[in-house]
Amino acid sequence: MDQILALIVVLPLLAAPLCLLLPNGRAPWVVATATTWLVFCGACLLLNDVLANGTQSYALGDWPPPIGIEYRLDALNALVVFIVSLIAAVVTPFAGRSIASEISAKQINLFYVLYLLCFAGLLGMAMTGDVFNLFVFLEISSLSTYVLISLGRDRRALTAAYQYLMMGTIGATFFLIGIGLLYATTGTLNMADLAQRLPEVEQQRTVLSGFAFIVAGLGLKAAVFPVHLWLPNAYTFAPSVVSAFIAATATKVAVYALVRVLFTVFGVNYSFGALPLQFVLLTLSVIGVFATSLLAIRQNDAKKLLAYSSVAQVGYMIIGVAMGTVLGITGGLTHLFNHALMKGCLFLALGAVMYRLGSTGVTAMRGIGYSMPWTMSAFVIGGLSLIGVPLTAGFISKWLIVQAALELGWWWLAIVVLGGSLIAVIYIWRLVETAWFRAPDAGPNQLKEAPLSLLIPIWILALANIWFGVDTRWSLSVAEQAATTLLGGGP
Repeated sequence: MDQILALIVVLPLLAAPLCLLLPNGRAPWVVATATTWLVFCGACLLLNDVLANGTQSYALGDWPPPIGIEYRLDALNALVVFIVSLIAAVVTPFAGRSIASEISAKQINLFYVLYLLCFAGLLGMAMTGDVFNLFVFLEISSLSTYVLISLGRDRRALTAAYQYLMMGTIGATFFLIGIGLLYATTGTLNMADLAQRLPEVEQQRTVLSGFAFIVAGLGLKAAVFPVHLWLPNAYTFAPSVVSAFIAATATKVAVYALVRVLFTVFGVNYSFGALPLQFVLLTLSVIGVFATSLLAIRQNDAKKLLAYSSVAQVGYMIIGVAMGTVLGITGGLTHLFNHALMKGCLFLALGAVMYRLGSTGVTAMRGIGYSMPWTMSAFVIGGLSLIGVPLTAGFISKWLIVQAALELGWWWLAIVVLGGSLIAVIYIWRLVETAWFRAPDAGPNQLKEAPLSLLIPIWILALANIWFGVDTRWSLSVAEQAATTLLGGGP
């Protein structure tokens, strides 16, 4: 089992150059699909093993930590690895037709190379127990994402990629500076070793500066308000598959990295006790939920609307985590999982719309519900989950966050969560009303339903939003175990 810890990162790293050597066509897609499904199976085995037997560790090259690089898997990052691999396993089959219609044939090989590198980078970020190795995998995923975004057929994709490149580089630089300051003080890069050594030197200005740089860098990568400006254009002008994949995974892994540093490396007493970070995160997240939700209402492109919505949803995750209680962190982590399902479903549905319609403009989607009923029905399910309607996954995580706020006596925070959901009703209803209750510009018979190869991945995620809204035993138990571990109450 411990070999799987290394293999699920190694497999996509090996498959990426193989795709470059294959001829353009279906061969790279077959390799990428087989790779993502193998990794998903491995992630399922690892998650079950961690839940049954506790934290797993793998020393690369048999160099024991803290000297060597360690992969360390507990309930928290096992959940994140499961999320990333699940989304990849669902999105990659969708890519076969979708990518062929959105990028030139000569770039298909390049797309799958970069896609697998991004996938490997995200998995490595989630699994590593070494902060410098976390930076390395962060750069692997980021650099490949920049190029993936630039493959969009709209020329504005180049501007979006450049903007993300500039802001992403700043975030990565901040993170690296923070790592350097911690290493200069403690002489170690291993997370577990850092957690043991930092309490002795935590009052030094070098440690405080390192903490600030790391939080700022990871906050930018996670698109925490107000350092989210790279995200809307990146999601909007990237190819549909890229938008779906990074919207469902990239910010979630960055949020995980931030949580890991705050709770595992520095500890909750330092992060939220000795420093006023709790107040800062709650304030920024509350403002972000309302500001970006209101901006979403005004968007005329459905992808940009969902992009602004993603920033608001990251706000909910940070609100849950920043409460610093088992219930609050459980709610934030559950929302991290549920948001991957809902946003993956929504962006894939828009990918099917792009495949048939050639546009994701709100006005262009008039009456499309009649010609693409299966696609838009799945979109409605994802939208209801995003709002937080009962019997959907989104309701469960938002309800947990509300309960955690009331448990602390923070009734105003519960009102924020409910208010943000009401605003989500407005912008989701705008798309639903346009698709189902507006007369189409062209005759309804001129458009066809998306092909089955696109519908199956969409509906897998749509049904998952219902399943995890009805049967919450698995998702809540994993998130609760992860929250307990983060607060020092578990293995």
